[in-house]
Amino acid sequence: MTDTGIDAESHEASGTELTYGNDAAFAPTDDDPIRRPLRNISEVRHFLRTNETPIYFVGATPFNLLGLDRWVRNFSYITYYDGWDGAHPRVFTPKRKPYIEFDSGEEINNWLLANAEVIAYIGSRTVPGVRPKICMVFFDDETERICAELGYDLILPKAALREHLDSKLVTTRLGNEVGAPSVPNILAVVESYDDLIGQAAAAGLGTDLVVQTAYGDSGKTTFFIDDEPGWKRCAKDIVGHEVKVMRRINNRPVAVEAVLTRCGTIVGPFMTELTGHPELTPYRGGWCGNEMFPDVLDDDLRRRAGDLVRRLGDRLGQEGYRGFFEVDVLIDVDDGEAYLGELNPRISGASSITNVTAGAYADVPLFAFHLLEFMGVDFELDVAEINERWLELASADLWSQMVIKETSPVVELITDSAPTGQYVIDRSGALVFRRAALDWHQLQNDSEAFFLRIYGAGDYRWKGADLGVVVTKDRLQHSVGNGPYALTIRAKHLIEAIRDQYTGLPLRDARPPTLRASNSTIK
Repeated sequence: MTDTGIDAESHEASGTELTYGNDAAFAPTDDDPIRRPLRNISEVRHFLRTNETPIYFVGATPFNLLGLDRWVRNFSYITYYDGWDGAHPRVFTPKRKPYIEFDSGEEINNWLLANAEVIAYIGSRTVPGVRPKICMVFFDDETERICAELGYDLILPKAALREHLDSKLVTTRLGNEVGAPSVPNILAVVESYDDLIGQAAAAGLGTDLVVQTAYGDSGKTTFFIDDEPGWKRCAKDIVGHEVKVMRRINNRPVAVEAVLTRCGTIVGPFMTELTGHPELTPYRGGWCGNEMFPDVLDDDLRRRAGDLVRRLGDRLGQEGYRGFFEVDVLIDVDDGEAYLGELNPRISGASSITNVTAGAYADVPLFAFHLLEFMGVDFELDVAEINERWLELASADLWSQMVIKETSPVVELITDSAPTGQYVIDRSGALVFRRAALDWHQLQNDSEAFFLRIYGAGDYRWKGADLGVVVTKDRLQHSVGNGPYALTIRAKHLIEAIRDQYTGLPLRDARPPTLRASNSTIK
């Protein structure tokens, strides 16, 4: 018998339950274990590894939750783009994809759900009496209707609630209610430049301003205005609408994902964001990646920022929300204040790193707690203890990712592209394809990188299109004094090496383009 170091007889005599820290704690017994709450991470792991309900992530690509199938049995991906060309055993892509110009991620997902090949694929893997579970980044009321008709469970908050909470104005108001303030701001309707300056001056915001509309990708709906010409460039998007007018601060954006559960809000690791780098995106202020490293925040800032996120999470619960969400926290570099930024009430582009951290491997990926909320299983977990442990593990890992968009004003038919898989930096400094790989979880050090191809041969590229994602265990940015982050030399080399593998035919030599996705297929 293995010596556990525990006197079982003394525990029995005292009436204290004896629980071992392994899957045996949740092994089948005469009593159905699912009838009682899951009470520790070991039991959660066992539940996930013995799951018999098919769960599908549906999206343009599997990027956001790629690798989650390592923890969750019967977890698969249904995608429009297949970077493995059929070689990934958990990725399904319809073979017949006629010419369609999608305007949004929601349209892509709805097309996939209603596709005959997808319906047949899900049906072939579903036993009578079981309702398949569906999750995704982008969804709407049409998604809900399709799932209801087909007998699928969309394991996400209601689309109407998500739409309501997605407003930057709503986020600001909810945060203010619970002591999670945004950068000094006013919410106002602005009619002219003089009106903007007048209202901002009255609120003590100065004349160097950041203006955001209620909805939209931050790279396209965040406007930096410090003079009248700057106002004129974006006035059409602002005039007559309630907007958020903020003092412009020297900020460092930090992203964090969290899950609101019945036991409380579990906060994931903090990451810096890659935003607006012209080598990666044509959109000023546009998100293009994340970094997680030990010094993202010091201990004090990490605790303060975590408190902001937990406060907001608890407030979202009062609105009826539950499950996964992402928050952008803004750190004022000049005075060290932490402010609530944007809320993304959904899976985000940062999920890919969140689910591969030391905390994820010590316990379970953050998204697993979302699954528990929607899988019909009860659980009683010590959320405070999980948060404290993850806070300590946050200083023990390093991961980075960057999304490479087409930045030139070109429309081309792609004839050749970089393959999905693991790459290495050879002795000459060149980026070399080493082998095919299912995800980035096997990366060991900073000499390796993983590339997930999104657009490949036969697809079209245009300004703003996502070509693919690079993931590596290395820093991709460095600070320049107290100013904004700049890309490292290594990051620039990676970008150039991947771009060099893309070739194409100009539009005049090819058939009309199939613009099959919006500019935001990931976040």
